Amino acid sequence: MSYLMKGVKCCSPVNQMHKVTGTLFKAHVLKNILGINEQQVKISHTASQLSSEKANSYNYVIVGAGSAGCVLANRLTEDPLSTVLLLEAGPKDTLLGSKRLMWKIHMPAALTYNLCDEKYNWYYHTTSQKHMDNRIIYWPRGRVWGGSSSLNAMVYIRGHAEDYNRWSREGAIGWDYEHCLPYFKKAQTHELGADQYRGGDGPLYVSRGKTNHPLHRAFLEATQQAGYPFTDDMNGYQQEGFGWMDMTVHQGQRWSTASAYLHPAISRPNLSVAEKTLVTKILFQGTKSIGVEYVKNGQRKKAFASKEVILSGGAINSPQLLMLSGIGNADDLKKMGIPVVCHLPGVGQNLQDHLEVYIQQKCTKPITLYNAQKPVNMVRIGLEWLWKFTGEGATAHLESGGFIRSEPGVPHPNIQFHFLPSQVIDHGRVPSTTEAYQVHVGPMRSMSVGWLKLKSADPNDHPIIEPNYMSTERDIWEFRQCVKLTREIFAQKAFEKFRGPEVQPGNHVQSNEEIDAFIRQKADTAYHPSCTCKMGQLSDSTAVVDPQTKVIGVENLRVVDASIMPSIVSGNLNAPTIMIAEKAADIIKGLPSLQEKNVPVYKPRTLETQR
Repeated sequence: MSYLMKGVKCCSPVNQMHKVTGTLFKAHVLKNILGINEQQVKISHTASQLSSEKANSYNYVIVGAGSAGCVLANRLTEDPLSTVLLLEAGPKDTLLGSKRLMWKIHMPAALTYNLCDEKYNWYYHTTSQKHMDNRIIYWPRGRVWGGSSSLNAMVYIRGHAEDYNRWSREGAIGWDYEHCLPYFKKAQTHELGADQYRGGDGPLYVSRGKTNHPLHRAFLEATQQAGYPFTDDMNGYQQEGFGWMDMTVHQGQRWSTASAYLHPAISRPNLSVAEKTLVTKILFQGTKSIGVEYVKNGQRKKAFASKEVILSGGAINSPQLLMLSGIGNADDLKKMGIPVVCHLPGVGQNLQDHLEVYIQQKCTKPITLYNAQKPVNMVRIGLEWLWKFTGEGATAHLESGGFIRSEPGVPHPNIQFHFLPSQVIDHGRVPSTTEAYQVHVGPMRSMSVGWLKLKSADPNDHPIIEPNYMSTERDIWEFRQCVKLTREIFAQKAFEKFRGPEVQPGNHVQSNEEIDAFIRQKADTAYHPSCTCKMGQLSDSTAVVDPQTKVIGVENLRVVDASIMPSIVSGNLNAPTIMIAEKAADIIKGLPSLQEKNVPVYKPRTLETQR
């Protein structure tokens, strides 16, 4: 009975009403509590996000620790209040803090190892070149601290003064020779001391070769016998002629921008550096750059820049990243499904490079580097270098070279020579086969211009690279001249006691048609891609950055590397790229440009003769 009563009590209307009311009240209270918690979670999440952004926020984010990026990282952190994050896709250039353990980078004579190693190298390839027998050309580019300055042949060449005056005429106002020379000097400490052209207290050490090799002496003597002048500094008053070349080698070690600029700054508390970090996108609020997205250890992360994002990835990576981020030709970006931030059709266009060919002569005496490349001797050379940074391992052996004009009427040199007392085959990927010496020779101001475009919207995919080599009759004629003029030098009396048969192209190659065919088969890149984000005026629809290095049409974004050259310079690109970064650092800091007026530059007495 009591059981029934309990049951009736539970089911009574009054009690049921009380239960429902209580449940509604609890639900209302619970809803309020949950609402507050939800709001708190949102606030907490936002605060956490802001805190995370603040923790990962810097004044400047620099993409690429290469020839330009290392310079900028050093110069921008000279101000202790300026914070910088430097992101590099490749590894450090040291192992356990040691350069010796990374001897493949730091031993000058070991340079071909990294030209063939994907560990420190983007390992790019061009499209099939229709004017070069449909060959695909291999393009090594540095992916390591120091970038290509950790892979290159360490030749320090600035180009000609008129290259920079031409830049100014092409729209890069303020980048003429009198505004660029001071920054070449600011960067440099030349072992021969400072003068009107050389620097004496910069971080980039520059030296001359020490081997005094008899074949280098023979080459310089032969060039004078052929009627060309000797120049004691092709980076100074007179580029034209032949002489001893400057090299970025210091105390027997490669002196990359990582050695010169990054390592001395690495301990600064306002500089953060991340390696093995692939930047996949620039982040925007509207058209204002606010940071970058990157992948490290398989995790996607973001870094924010309160002042600027600066791209220093080089002539391939910088335009690629711009396009991946929505800056480029709008039609091309839409086809890739990339939202357009700014239609800038010049991105990736205007691609320029230097081609060269190797003219090789057999040597009748066993004095070339052929024996040095035998395993037992390589071990001996390596051990000496590891012990005291001396010997045949302490130079890249490209110690002499020069510049000439291809014909009368050319105002300044347009052909460059590097002499090597050895034979190189396929970028050094194939061992040399005989005692031989060679000259690397090629035109400096090619008329052929190419482009690069995205292959896909995947940052891991290499872009399509189309240099459009040898696409003009002028280029074909100039290369013919390169072969003929080199043969003339090699035929001089100075080489008599060393000269064997011609290895390449070979004595069977004589007619213009045969020389042209040889060039198509054997010409290769001199590793100087440039000009794909050209600097110019706002009125120039093909310009990508203005003379302040700011990307046109967006805010807080710059490009500082070889890609911003309006046109390629007459020489190697590492020294000019370092100069660009030194000058851009002053622009970014808001400092007035350095300037040296009326510095004399050699001009030929007459243009009626070729030499």
